Amino acid sequence: MYTIRNLVILFLIICVPVLLLAQPKQPVDYADPMIGSSESRWMLNPGVTMPFGMVQLSPDNQGNVWKAGYEYTLNNIGGFSHIHSWTMSGLSIMPTVGALNTKQGPADGPTTGWTTGYRSRIDKKTEQASPGYYAVTLMNGNIRTELTSTTRAGFFRFTYPQEEEAHILIDLDFPAENKPKILDARITQVNDKEIEGYSKQQMDDWNEYTVHFVVRFNKPIGYFGGWKKDSVLHKVKEVTGSGDIGAFADFKTQKGEVILMQTGISLVSVEGARLNLETEMNPFNWNFDSVRNNARTTWNTLLSKIKVEGGSEENLKKFYTNLYRSYIARTIWSDVNGKYVDVCEQVRTLDDPKSPILGSDAFWNTFWNLNQLWTLVNPDIANMWVKSQLEMYKHGGWLSKGPAGIEYSGIMEASHEISLIVSAYQKGIRNFDAATAFKAMLHQQTVPGVKHECGGYAGNKFFDSYMKLGYVPHEEGQVSNTLEYAYDDWCVAQMAKALGKKSEYKGFIKRAGNYKNVFDPETKYIRMKHKDGAWVKDWNPYCCTSFNGTGYLEGNAWQYSFFNPHDVQGILNLMGKDEFNKRLEEGFEKSARFSFNAEADLYDRVPINHGNQPNMQAAYLFNYSGKPWLTQKWAREIMNTYYGSDPYHGWLGDEDEGQMGAWFVMSAMGLFETDGGASVKPFYEIGSPLFEKTTITLDNQYYSGKTFEIEARNTSDKNIYIQSATLDGKPLTKPWFYHADLVDGGKLVLEMGPEPNQNWGSKPQDAPPSMSAAANAK
Repeated sequence: MYTIRNLVILFLIICVPVLLLAQPKQPVDYADPMIGSSESRWMLNPGVTMPFGMVQLSPDNQGNVWKAGYEYTLNNIGGFSHIHSWTMSGLSIMPTVGALNTKQGPADGPTTGWTTGYRSRIDKKTEQASPGYYAVTLMNGNIRTELTSTTRAGFFRFTYPQEEEAHILIDLDFPAENKPKILDARITQVNDKEIEGYSKQQMDDWNEYTVHFVVRFNKPIGYFGGWKKDSVLHKVKEVTGSGDIGAFADFKTQKGEVILMQTGISLVSVEGARLNLETEMNPFNWNFDSVRNNARTTWNTLLSKIKVEGGSEENLKKFYTNLYRSYIARTIWSDVNGKYVDVCEQVRTLDDPKSPILGSDAFWNTFWNLNQLWTLVNPDIANMWVKSQLEMYKHGGWLSKGPAGIEYSGIMEASHEISLIVSAYQKGIRNFDAATAFKAMLHQQTVPGVKHECGGYAGNKFFDSYMKLGYVPHEEGQVSNTLEYAYDDWCVAQMAKALGKKSEYKGFIKRAGNYKNVFDPETKYIRMKHKDGAWVKDWNPYCCTSFNGTGYLEGNAWQYSFFNPHDVQGILNLMGKDEFNKRLEEGFEKSARFSFNAEADLYDRVPINHGNQPNMQAAYLFNYSGKPWLTQKWAREIMNTYYGSDPYHGWLGDEDEGQMGAWFVMSAMGLFETDGGASVKPFYEIGSPLFEKTTITLDNQYYSGKTFEIEARNTSDKNIYIQSATLDGKPLTKPWFYHADLVDGGKLVLEMGPEPNQNWGSKPQDAPPSMSAAANAK
């Protein structure tokens, strides 16, 4: 007979594994950092970070090339570096065994002999990646290498299967997407368990920064040394120099031994790096799994703000991975005590250390993705970004369109950080000085841009001519800047209106119509124009893409002729509704064959290029032109074909610091804001939700409602069209509704079907508000 004890044991053996398998997945379990890790940017990788983490600790395996960093198809790793921000890198770590080698070796070279470098082959089957955790087994010594992190500190766990002469390399000069020069560096052994140092680095002529670091181990270092170029330095306590420089800590490991290593970084000082490390890591008392679980919990809390139900496993994976990507590539650059280095290399201290200074690539067209997501789901984060911009304005005199390393990068065009600030204010996110914000916007939109005295370019290029002529002439720069400046003018006008500043509103709302100055009524395209007012003759709708120079910034006339976020009705009036719809429909049909991506920037082949910023709003324009069912069709088609769920196909084109991820998240919920949410009464346009039910948990510090639900009844790959809608139990006959009606809580119910209901939302008065059709809004 079985005893009670035996029965309990039998129950545990049989039932516990089943119970564990039956536990529902959490949102964090669907987020897969490996998705899109082939042909991805430096800032998007399978490594570990916290939301906007200063430490973005990830494996690197490429050379100094575009989209350097981690490439999934390469079966090797050359190091694990801490900084993966745009134009910035720093502090690479690599564990090795056997003969010491201080050269990384080529990315495409053999990794079997010591002469080729310390790079190690890997077996892809040993890789694991999830938010806050990465692991791989390095075949050089079969070292199991695991990574996790806090916001400003990294944690390594190295497991050695055999007794080895182990080296842990600290390399300061290694490949990156934008490789900086190492101007000056120092690495010092402080005691038997700790190393500290700094690396002063410069990228181009504008981004100079110093990475300070502290490295500590859980056991004494057996031997310390370093290198400078080809010279290996033994039995030293300090290594100094520039260029190719690094250090190594040696250990004698036993079979199965684990070495733990923690790192803290700072752009301010070594003391700041140590404070970051001790503040964030000491509470965990060297417990790697506790730090890993803390990262997982943090990410799961953030991702759980949106709960989606009733979708396929693939779409769940795509949704939460894209949501995760929307928070990983931009960077906190202030220390735990609020200290940071400003644009003129002065150390400053924030009034509120919990609202950090933040750096990033450009805000170029983030109004079509990140702005919408942050202001809706994380208004506290949107507020932090606004305060960070105002902190830069306070000490640098300008807002920043791309504050990489808290510098004026000058990257991309216009000043679309204005849109984020205005959208936040209009949505009631106002924990910042609105008067200062408006003053900063006025400065940005009335003073021509300059080369900043402390480096980089601040403000808007070609702005003097724009203010005098009402457009950017062909002799100076891209005509497309006219459209971008006009949109920012409209944003300032909306802020002025909200603040009751009538004269400023009148001036800027007039300038918001400047897009008309470069619309050719004969060809019905946005067209390049000379200073004397004559149209450029050598031209066609698909020509003249440029990055530096004249023409259209990373686009063409076809795409920019639909670029008018604040006044879609104005373009409809100029182009004519029939031509507008005909041109747009043909563009989608043609682009669908290329999955909406202009491979190698071949814009003449792909009118709708979702792989870049200038026309990511395209699918939602049909809501304005009387054909909302085509918005539903094409938004769904982009989600299904452009976005993927494996390492090779995550996002085609350039997933620029979470922008494509945020677009997917908003569209999967069935929401979008063509005008960036900057109007005095922000509103959402409706697309085609992927999931039967979406629940958004609203932040009660900013919004009065508890949750907002979007129910898409019968939605499926076939049932993509809206048949009817209700909002809070009342019929909704328009393909849009106000932000205020969302954040007070409630429910949007959409009845979905396989065929379009061409009567729903298609009347002229059903179109969403825009500058030339403000009367449509009630």
